[in-house]
Amino acid sequence: MHMRQRTITALWAIPLLLVFVYSDTPALGFPLLIFLIGLLAILGSIEFYRLATLAGGQPLTIFGMALALLFVISAHFDDIYVTSSLLASSAALPLVWLLGFRREKLLINWGWTLAGILYMGWMLSHYVILRESNHGRELVFFAVFCTFACDTAAFLIGRTWGKHLLAPTVSPKKTWEGAIAGFVAAAAAALVLRIVLNLGDWGLPLSYVQTIALGCLIGLFAQLGDLLESLIKRRAGAKDSGRLMPGHGGILDRIDSLVFTGAIVYYYVIWVVE
Repeated sequence: MHMRQRTITALWAIPLLLVFVYSDTPALGFPLLIFLIGLLAILGSIEFYRLATLAGGQPLTIFGMALALLFVISAHFDDIYVTSSLLASSAALPLVWLLGFRREKLLINWGWTLAGILYMGWMLSHYVILRESNHGRELVFFAVFCTFACDTAAFLIGRTWGKHLLAPTVSPKKTWEGAIAGFVAAAAAALVLRIVLNLGDWGLPLSYVQTIALGCLIGLFAQLGDLLESLIKRRAGAKDSGRLMPGHGGILDRIDSLVFTGAIVYYYVIWVVE
């Protein structure tokens, strides 16, 4: 039943994702993807701060959601001064508010609030910047589908043949067999996408060596993102982050491995390729 729900969710979610990644909004001057990332930032923030509350914190949920959304919106302008101002505001404003109105567990609550803003806002905003860069569609497809390949292989191989636990105190079902399969699948998917996307008018600005290296990085950071969310859920004593996606749990349960990979692809392209 659980596997069937996962499959049904994937059947409607993946085509919808493709539409958001591919489409532009000519009248408004920015890609449709910004709406999806903004929605994910809001819903993900709600789930993150719910977990933080279960873990004993009292984060500034509305505050955090608003700043996370501002990061996504500001990514369209890709201005270093705007981003720097938002980073400074994200650190300073919650601290000032807590100092004035809620001093109990001040550092803990400030830490949870700031973590949610950076995790759901700043990290996800890289998908918007990436989409609006050269070869943006291809690079977002690359980041997303290499991550999906990693997740799927790790889940299926770990569930079928996994015997050696990877991090039993954090996520008791993850195995080394699954982790290795996910890592290899991400690199293999990267190579396949490099070949397929260069058949038509599209193209990835990556050599074969760069493609495989980036696929390996995605395979690593996708699983680190998954483990980080598992650690947060374990701290909160929760099985899932929510129930919005049948078979997958909450939004965070589905995008946890995607949070870091968009940033990894973006910085890899600007630091290594360009």
